[in-house]
Amino acid sequence: MRKTLLAILAMQFCFNAAALAADETITFTSWGGTTQAAQTEAWAVPFTQATGITVKQAGPTDYATFRQMVESGNVTWDVVDVEADFALRAGREGLLEPMDMKQLGKRTIDPRFVTIYGVGSFYFSFILGYNTQQIGSAPSGWKDLFDLQRFPGKRSLYKWSSPGVLEMALLADGVAPKQLYPLDLDRAFRKLDSIKPNIIWWGSGDESQKQLSSGEASLGMFWNGRVHALQSEGEPVGISWQQNLVTGDFLVIPRGTPRLDAARRFLAHATSPQAQADFSVRTGYAPVNLESPALVPAAAAASLPSAHADSQITLDFKYWAINGEVIAKRWDEWQKR
Repeated sequence: MRKTLLAILAMQFCFNAAALAADETITFTSWGGTTQAAQTEAWAVPFTQATGITVKQAGPTDYATFRQMVESGNVTWDVVDVEADFALRAGREGLLEPMDMKQLGKRTIDPRFVTIYGVGSFYFSFILGYNTQQIGSAPSGWKDLFDLQRFPGKRSLYKWSSPGVLEMALLADGVAPKQLYPLDLDRAFRKLDSIKPNIIWWGSGDESQKQLSSGEASLGMFWNGRVHALQSEGEPVGISWQQNLVTGDFLVIPRGTPRLDAARRFLAHATSPQAQADFSVRTGYAPVNLESPALVPAAAAASLPSAHADSQITLDFKYWAINGEVIAKRWDEWQKR
């Protein structure tokens, strides 16, 4: 009788927990476009099927909005995809909830992409992308982005101050990878000055894809997954992986979310081996879970940054977390000139 009663109580507890989960909704905020569509399919849909927790999509990620939410105490985003340097800086400033490392399975996450306040969403490379209908021959490295005679046309570059563009300019100017940091800002801006009239800026992945596929830009600096998506759709674009620049996005939880437990559960799912592998197959971005590559088919693995490690350079987002605000002021001033 007692065992029967315990069994009934256990079943009732599970039923109640499932019912509560079914009524729960978290909001996931990311960058939109093909990347967020893949995050929805690879992470959100299976998570809802497994837990009953609905994942509402929002975006694009905006750091001013993020900060305002936390500081006002009116947090409506629960998990946010952010750039690596912002994750480190926001954690230091008290804007984030700490991770549950046991729940995440810290030992299976690439150590480059896990901290107490954030865990990698995926990692990617900034690559030299080009429109094959706009230029006669394929560029072979960052120096070609600055060669307006051999490769005429507009250059498409990321408009926000973050790891990537300044490093690219220094590499194109002959700086050795091991000598990149601390960044020589004077030299980097001088190099960018040489093509400034030919630069068009993109602020989102969707915008970058439109500029490249339309031929508005003949070549530029892009997230590898965005150009991979264009190639998959048959657009006339190519990739040079020479000195591809690696960084990563992080998943973070804004401090003060009333849905902390559900947010942490979503993080654990999104960074699990299969979820990371499924996302990589859809996007061409590399998984942060060290057990995921074995789950990625060989054909898909060939287009990941991990398959192009020979001349790869990992950007120092810890340097940017410390120096980013000072660099941003100079960056904004330079763009306005």
